Amino acid sequence: MNFDMLPGLENTLPRCEIMNGSQVERIDNASMDILENIGVTFRDPVALEDWRRAGARVRDERVYLDRGLVRELISTIPAEFTYRARNPVKNVKLGGRSAVFVPMTGAPYLRDLDDVRRNPTLGDLAMFHKLSHMLPALHSTAHHIVEPYDHPVSHRHLRITYSSMKHSDKMFMGMTTSPKNAEDVMDMCAILFGEDFLETHPVTTGNCNGNSPLVWDEVMLGAMRAFCQRNQPVLCSPFVLGGANTPASVAASVSQLNAEALSALAYTQVVRKGCPAIYGHYLSTVSMKSGAPMAGTPEISLMNFMIGQMARHYGVPWRTSSALGGAKTFDAQAGYESATTLSAGMHAGAHYIWHSAGWNEAGMHCSVAKFIVDAEQCAMAYRMAQGVGWDDFDEALSAVDDIGPGGHYLGHPHTQENFQTAFFMPEMFDNNSIEQWMAEGSVEITRRALDHARRLLEAYEMPKMDEAADEALLEYIRCREDEIPVASELNQKY
Repeated sequence: MNFDMLPGLENTLPRCEIMNGSQVERIDNASMDILENIGVTFRDPVALEDWRRAGARVRDERVYLDRGLVRELISTIPAEFTYRARNPVKNVKLGGRSAVFVPMTGAPYLRDLDDVRRNPTLGDLAMFHKLSHMLPALHSTAHHIVEPYDHPVSHRHLRITYSSMKHSDKMFMGMTTSPKNAEDVMDMCAILFGEDFLETHPVTTGNCNGNSPLVWDEVMLGAMRAFCQRNQPVLCSPFVLGGANTPASVAASVSQLNAEALSALAYTQVVRKGCPAIYGHYLSTVSMKSGAPMAGTPEISLMNFMIGQMARHYGVPWRTSSALGGAKTFDAQAGYESATTLSAGMHAGAHYIWHSAGWNEAGMHCSVAKFIVDAEQCAMAYRMAQGVGWDDFDEALSAVDDIGPGGHYLGHPHTQENFQTAFFMPEMFDNNSIEQWMAEGSVEITRRALDHARRLLEAYEMPKMDEAADEALLEYIRCREDEIPVASELNQKY
C-alpha cells in the first residue's frame, strides 16, 4: 500500500460559471445593498468598537457597511498562500488553481470498525487522524472529526489539537469553540512551529460560523480575532439552511450568504490587514416536509457554482463542503449525495474542500467505511482534475497502427508500460464478474472498506515529532487542564 500524500491539487478543469457578468453584478449589488441598508448584527463589543474605528456606521449592535469600505478591506486578503505542515514535504498551496481535500469534523457519533453507531472516544478520534495521515488524497487531519466523549468538554480542544498534531505530519485545523480555546490552539501552534514562524506562515485553519440570517456572535468573533492576530487563516462561514434561514430562492440565498461572508472577510482585515482569510459557507436546503437539512440537491450544486464565481469576482480563496450525506447508513443515498456535491465543488473551482470524508446523517456521525470510500473518491476527483495527459499521445496512437482492426491492446508494449497508470483503478469498488464476486464471499462495499481500514491501522507508523516540542505540548496541556475548571456534569466517566 502506498501512503504517500498526493501533492496539493492543481485543478485544471474549466470552471462551471452559470452566471453571466450582469448576474454576478446583480448578486454583488444586492449583497452590498444588504450591508449598507439592512446591516449585519455583530454581538460583540470589541468588534463594534473595531468597526467604529474603521469608519463603519454602528447603531446598537447593527453595523452598516459602505460598499467602498468593504471592497477596500477585502482587497488586502491574499488571493493565494501556502500552508506549512510540520513535514515540509506536505506543504500545500491554496488559491488560484490550488486546492486541498480536508476530512469532515464535528460528528457527535461514529459508525465504527464494526459499523456500530455509538459515542466516540479520544481513541476513535486518534483512529481517524491516523487514517487521514495514511490516505493519500487527504491533505489534512482536520480537528475534531468526532467528539471525544470520554474527555471533559472544557479540555477537549487541547487533546483534539494534540491528536491532530501527533498522529500526522500533515496540516490540521484549529478549534474555534471559544476565544480562549482558539488562543490555546494558537499557543500550541507556536510551540510546534515557533512564534515567529506563525507571524509569516499559515500552519492551521479556524472555522467561524455565522448565525444566519445576518448575525455574527461574540464567540465566533473572539475566536476569529485570536487566529487573525497570529496571522492564521479562518473560514468565514455563513450557515445556510435554504428556505429556513435564507429566502426560498437560490439567487436570493446567495445574495444573503455573500453579504454575510463579505462582512466577516472584511472584519478579518480590520483585525489585521493582509492576514489570510477564506470565503466560507455551509450549504444545505431544508425539506419543507420535515424541516430537516438535505444534502446533494440540485440547488446546492447551483449555489456552489455561483459562490465560486463570487469568490473569483472578489479575488479571494473559498471553501466548500464536499462529501455530504443525509443517509443513516453508508448506502446508495449516501453515495449519490456525496458524489453530486463533490463533483459540483470540483467544477465550481473550490479551494478548501472540507467535509471530504466520512460525513453522513447530516453530520451526526462519521462512518469509518464512508471515510475510506470518500477518500478514494477524492483521489478519483484529483485524477480527473489533473486533466488529459498528452505526453505519450504519439506513442499510444502508434499502437493503433500496430494492432489494426479486430485486435486487442492487452499485450502491446505501450499497454504493458502504462496499464497501471493510464486509468484509475479503484480499490474499494468491485468490478469483477458476479461469479468471481460470489466466489470471494459476496462482500459488499461497506465490509470491503472496513477491512481496508483495519489493514491501514495495522500498518500505521507514528510520524516522528521533535521530542522537545512534544514534551512542551504535553506540559502546556497539563498546565491548561489544571487551570481550566471542569463542571461536575462534564467530569462523569464515559
